[in-house]
Amino acid sequence: MAASPDRPAAASTRRKAGRHRGEGQWAVGHFTPLNGNEQFKKDDDGLNVRTRIETIYSKAGFDSIDPNDLRGRMRWWGLYTQRKPGIDGGKTAILEPEELDDRYFMLRVRVDGGRLTVAQLRAIGEVSEQYARGTADITDRQNIQLHWIRIEDVPAIWEKLEGVGLSTTEACGDCPRVIIGSPVAGIAEDEIIDGTPAVEEIHERYIGSKEFSNLPRKFKTAISGSPVQDVVHEINDVAFVGVVHPEHGPGFDLWVGGGLSTNPKLAQRLGTWVPLDEVADVWAGVVGIFRDYGYRRLRNRARLKFLVADWGIEKFRQVLEDEYLNRKLIDGPAPEEPVHKWRDHVGVHRQQDGRFYVGFAPRVGRVDGTTLTKIAELAAAHGSDRLRTTVEQKMIILDVEQDQVDALVAGLEALDFQVNPSPFRRGTMACTGIEFCKLAIVETKGRGASLIDELERRLPDFDEPLTINLNGCPNACARIQVADIGLKGQLVLDDDGNQVEGYQVHLGGALGLEAGFGRKVRGLKVTADELPDYVERVLRNFQEQREDGERFATWAARAEEGALK
Repeated sequence: MAASPDRPAAASTRRKAGRHRGEGQWAVGHFTPLNGNEQFKKDDDGLNVRTRIETIYSKAGFDSIDPNDLRGRMRWWGLYTQRKPGIDGGKTAILEPEELDDRYFMLRVRVDGGRLTVAQLRAIGEVSEQYARGTADITDRQNIQLHWIRIEDVPAIWEKLEGVGLSTTEACGDCPRVIIGSPVAGIAEDEIIDGTPAVEEIHERYIGSKEFSNLPRKFKTAISGSPVQDVVHEINDVAFVGVVHPEHGPGFDLWVGGGLSTNPKLAQRLGTWVPLDEVADVWAGVVGIFRDYGYRRLRNRARLKFLVADWGIEKFRQVLEDEYLNRKLIDGPAPEEPVHKWRDHVGVHRQQDGRFYVGFAPRVGRVDGTTLTKIAELAAAHGSDRLRTTVEQKMIILDVEQDQVDALVAGLEALDFQVNPSPFRRGTMACTGIEFCKLAIVETKGRGASLIDELERRLPDFDEPLTINLNGCPNACARIQVADIGLKGQLVLDDDGNQVEGYQVHLGGALGLEAGFGRKVRGLKVTADELPDYVERVLRNFQEQREDGERFATWAARAEEGALK
């Protein structure tokens, strides 16, 4: 592997540094930190902060926390300070971090592959009720986030979670984040290959290891052998997508360099076929390239997608093979385009073993601790010990016997979790928003939930697949650029000239079939109060103008601007 500050350069990477371009790439000898984030990571590894949390901060309280731990290293253990209540969106970019910080934390529970047991979900529910004021959000990366966490309670929370095999290790920070995986891995009838062993091997070998605990920025991984392509592989730093090689059989197609935020890029294929037992090694090679060659000067250019864009796929593959794997990869076919209308596994579906899995839809991922406990008990009462979260903020209960399905569905619907939801319930996602996030400008969760209700009332017969994604700021945590209707939170002027919460609109984004970013119509912004009227108007125009079988994204790409306003 290539050089790091603690690892001498291999012969293949030992070269003259040449003119310093200021990107801070370790592999070309630039080890001097070029910004505050790189400095605090060099001063002390983020993983080391756990000891201080347990021995100092949890005992001495919030005021004892070192600022570089508070707003930096604590993320390596899933902890972010949350937004102080009462600060409006207009002040988000104006106030200093310490002015935005509340004395409470968001805690992200890492759920690799979305895999949960009844005991694990029950434990999260109990932690929520005891320590997080009942809060819980299912994220679009299969994690579960809690709020209102006191630093004094963190050791007890870790003890509770780790007692059932969960953790918050590297749930945030400049490190390998949660490994998202197919929520029906190993059970779906149409599965190409089960990626679970690869998820487990990567987690066991590398998560919590200092080998990759200091990356230029966050690193996102997706692994799925489902033909549904259910892990949004197009927008991950690295993704392994199930394919069948004509000679070697089932394996994975390798993609790199995807990501959204303010400079979105779709991942690109390397054109290689990776067998299951080599996924972890290839993954480590890609992460190694990012660690050693990634840009560390500017945070907004520190994601892998920028290196891939500058190098190109041919050079990236060559460096991966020559410097990190020391062998050539096998050329392989592209995955087939998914034909499924939805990628979320909502509904009742037969498993390989004849039992069933049942996918259901919360509202924009928002649940609470008591409800999570009830879901766990409901699963157990109907013979299941396995549950899954999805990248669409949904949940699934696995291993349900046929004679238990109807009763389970009734129990879920009694909790307001729909197994046959409207397209609006099924396709609407929202990020954390201004309620808790320090970067947010507008509210999202409550607005998304109320938008679902309004659209169900106004358009009860609408039955086309549709994604509506609400984001509280430009950072695209809720994937606004690849939604049919993507809503980027910002402050806008109402008809009276008052500054109010609103959204810039992106239309016609998509993943899977014809993946691409949404269209921005010049001057198209809506206030929060106008949002239901606007979405209804656009969807009625779509219904009137669409051709037979035409998807919303295709129509939005060709529609006249007047139909989109």
